[in-house]
Amino acid sequence: MSAHEEEIEITGALRRGLGLNRRQFLAATTGVTAVALAGAGPLASAAQAASGNHPRGTLVPPSKRGIILYTVRDAISRDPLSTDLPSGFQRVFEALSRIGYRQVEFAGYSQHANAEGGANLESVEGARLLRRWLDDNGLEAEGNHGFIPGSWPVTPADLDKFKLHLEIAHILGLGHVGTGNDPTSSAYKDDWDIAAEKWNHLGSIASRAGIKLYTHNHDAAYNFLLDSGPLDALGKPTRSSGIRKLEYFLKITDRRDVYLEMDIFWAHVAQFKFKTFTAPDGSTQTDLFDPLAVVRAQSRRFPLFHAKDGKSNPATGNGYDMVPFGTGDIDYTAFFKGAGPKGSFNPMYEQDNAPGGTANPGQSLQYADLSYDNMAALRG
Repeated sequence: MSAHEEEIEITGALRRGLGLNRRQFLAATTGVTAVALAGAGPLASAAQAASGNHPRGTLVPPSKRGIILYTVRDAISRDPLSTDLPSGFQRVFEALSRIGYRQVEFAGYSQHANAEGGANLESVEGARLLRRWLDDNGLEAEGNHGFIPGSWPVTPADLDKFKLHLEIAHILGLGHVGTGNDPTSSAYKDDWDIAAEKWNHLGSIASRAGIKLYTHNHDAAYNFLLDSGPLDALGKPTRSSGIRKLEYFLKITDRRDVYLEMDIFWAHVAQFKFKTFTAPDGSTQTDLFDPLAVVRAQSRRFPLFHAKDGKSNPATGNGYDMVPFGTGDIDYTAFFKGAGPKGSFNPMYEQDNAPGGTANPGQSLQYADLSYDNMAALRG
């Protein structure tokens, strides 16, 4: 790295640590000498934060505090001509940066048509615009719930679109691309075998492009696989060996090419819902699901998490109500302590019900602010 490149990297780190865009940073540092930068003032503190140092015991370093944009989808999609609230990608990025977030995960590339850049930014040109806004606000894009070919074998059109998304990912600087859906909604082993074949193929394409392909789970993916016992009228198995569907998927996919993003809320819903299975001999067996144990067994395959919190409510079918991060009953201190070395994974705050509608149009960003503070406060 040249001296000039190193200077640029240090300047960028300082700017991100202060939460300033380039113009704000230049204004704030005009006339600041190298001696001042090396001193013990706020700029030095910013440099320490940007370099990865953080208060002792902090579970999620500042540089790893993220949010999936689905949480604030109402802000991204609202008409900037009809509100003073942040709207569209550019203004929402500014708001998230002011809160303190340093990572975002996309949930598609669409916004309101009146926002700068227009409605659809799912293109090379749109990605360049998004990247500029990310850089201006000290944000790093980590993933996207985007396009995964529905066809198998993959059609030429689907393959071309998948490769376009990999190109967009490179422009945005994504380390990961994925989907918000399970590999298959089926309960049957044969269908998961087919899904694994497909994901191994797509994962190898992504790996050659220098990107990790991930699938995101919901609770159903942690139900028990139907893989044994008497067959039904359609020739399908009716009982289970006791292995859960996504655990089987992990076992039969290539650890070098296929990765996972555990939604910790839905994993806990699975723990609440799926406790028993019918064994091959017809007996009912009990097995309590442990989300953290799945991660610990192969933590490198879980580079991303959805940090979605839930308040225990056994009266509901899911056993939990979604709430802002840090206000529920899921033990995130224990989970993040056990999930791997600090800074080795990327937790993205998500809350499906964050938007407040017309009654409270600013609610999703308010919840994002509260949830950031609670994530930053985790110690262990």
